[in-house]
Amino acid sequence: MTAPYRPGPPPGPRPGPPPGVRPAPLEEVGEARHPAVDAAVLGMANAEALAPADQIAQYEAAYETLRETLATIDQA
Repeated sequence: MTAPYRPGPPPGPRPGPPPGVRPAPLEEVGEARHPAVDAAVLGMANAEALAPADQIAQYEAAYETLRETLATIDQA
């Protein structure tokens, strides 16, 4: 028996910035910064050089950090 079918992404352009457009470096963002968010964004940028399985783990860790950080905004 084979595993259940998992569809891939829909055809067409991928979400995100157009090819060749990179986000502004962290130094240019300004004073509205948070250390945990900066670390998560840097981790996602560095994940590009990792193997796909390691990229997934890095993205999941960044997501969790961002989710927790955003949840604390309401508490402040």
